[in-house]
Amino acid sequence: MVDNTDEAQEHQHSTEWAPIVWTHLSTLRQRSPLIQCITNFVSMDLMANTLLSVGASPAMIHSLQEIPEFTPRADALCVNVGTLTADWVPAMKSAAQVAAQSGKPWVLDPVAAGASGFRLKACLELVGLRPTVIRGNGSEIIALSKASLGHTKGVDSSDESTDAVEPARSLAQTSGSIVAVSGAVDFITDGQRVVGARNGVAMMQKITATGCSVTALIAAFVAIDPLHAFEATTSALSIFGIAGEIGMELAKGPASLRMHLIDSLHGLDQATVIRRVNIISMS
Repeated sequence: MVDNTDEAQEHQHSTEWAPIVWTHLSTLRQRSPLIQCITNFVSMDLMANTLLSVGASPAMIHSLQEIPEFTPRADALCVNVGTLTADWVPAMKSAAQVAAQSGKPWVLDPVAAGASGFRLKACLELVGLRPTVIRGNGSEIIALSKASLGHTKGVDSSDESTDAVEPARSLAQTSGSIVAVSGAVDFITDGQRVVGARNGVAMMQKITATGCSVTALIAAFVAIDPLHAFEATTSALSIFGIAGEIGMELAKGPASLRMHLIDSLHGLDQATVIRRVNIISMS
């Protein structure tokens, strides 16, 4: 008798995804892609250390004057609008345009997109430059999908990731980007397919810049497999969540989890990844 239970189907999906996730991580370690990050002051440290821990090479280059020379050399670009000012917007737009002209993927993190008209306008203009991937929390993705201000608590989400699945699908269709929604379950969609990455622990929300850092990780994964950005994005979210789970087993609170998260990313091996991947198909 064939077992058609939801549990069996979920196990099958995870089994199918596990070798994909490991291949992405091992390839990243071999290639050590150079990732340019135009990001906020709060996240620079953890973002850089996250990239280093998985074997990528971070470059926190945000000067408008450097972009024409440097951005074409990077393997991918990560744009994060966290501590946004009017002075940063031209550099973000320029880097996105240069990355696209150079055939390099770029990833947008629309931090608190719905918190102000200035921020929303900047994010929508960046979306118009066709990022390869957009990664945000539920409230951010809903704000971009509706192109309207939302109810936010600063950079924190007022919406569950499940609330943003359909807005994410719509945003993916209109933007041409892969859209990822972080939350208790991370959802990834290309406008048609939707998968859920169910690794991670709640304590990660108590560490500033974990969302920013996973966006940089997505950029690194997409850099080594730009033709399969959907799969690369899913792999990055799964790997970050697995590292969080392992780190939490050793941590006493947010500060020690931050340390163990980085150590766990560095130490992940094939057996651990294959065993722990928890990805389900939603469509």
